[in-house]
Amino acid sequence: RARVASARVESDPAATLRAKHTSLLEQLRQNQFNRPLVLDSSETTNRLKGDIYAVVDYPFGTVSAGLNDPNHWCEVMLLHINTKYCHAVVGASATTLRVNIGKKTPEELVDAPRIELNYGVAMATPSYFEIILNAKDGPLGTSDFLIQLEAVALSKTKTFLHLTYAYATNFGARLAMQTYLGTIGSHKVGFTVIGKSADGQPDYIGGMRGLMERNTMRYYLAIDTFLGAARAAPATQLEKRLQNWFTAIEQYPRQLHEMERGAYLAMKRAEYIRQQTLQ
Repeated sequence: RARVASARVESDPAATLRAKHTSLLEQLRQNQFNRPLVLDSSETTNRLKGDIYAVVDYPFGTVSAGLNDPNHWCEVMLLHINTKYCHAVVGASATTLRVNIGKKTPEELVDAPRIELNYGVAMATPSYFEIILNAKDGPLGTSDFLIQLEAVALSKTKTFLHLTYAYATNFGARLAMQTYLGTIGSHKVGFTVIGKSADGQPDYIGGMRGLMERNTMRYYLAIDTFLGAARAAPATQLEKRLQNWFTAIEQYPRQLHEMERGAYLAMKRAEYIRQQTLQ
């Protein structure tokens, strides 16, 4: 009987995700993030992957309506400090997000590499959905680029999310990342605690996994911020998203602080106007 039950869970992604939520209850309750969130990362010879599991205080219907729309994903993506432009192209047979990913500072679009993300809804039911954004080629020599989000209803007011962010790296990409991590990025860390320093403070993972964890967290906070601002009056939503995303990342300054609020807001307002005018 147990075997039949486990087979049923495997073939039912909503049940699988709910089972994952149950298995993570203690970690969701007690963690370093001060919110119901669990972050995992992994690194193999040529692939990096980050996973975030989190409970959000929005009904499933709100989450589904908010994120089951490629244009909304562009609004999510643009909050990320490295996203310079995003435009959803909805075709008869395929939907693509054209995304320029560049520096953490204002940049001409011609200087920010563009990736074409295929947007697809893998599954959508009244209590579960899965959305996949992927590209054969990613920025900076990465490939097999993936952003995947699945969500399941927990109660009338809560939804459980699972975000995956991953990409493959070739030798050139790893070299470029390691050069960055060995110079201007040498002090940067992720969220996984790997020990304690001499003064008793947590010692966080660095290197490629640290980089992956920071970006996975930025994308997650962008999703959460987008959902939170969806309740506001349309004219105020952009400003609310920008302010709230910056407030959210500043809760984790050791990992995510890159610039002052004024500089971020000025850059993003300008990028948003550019995005509207270029379409």
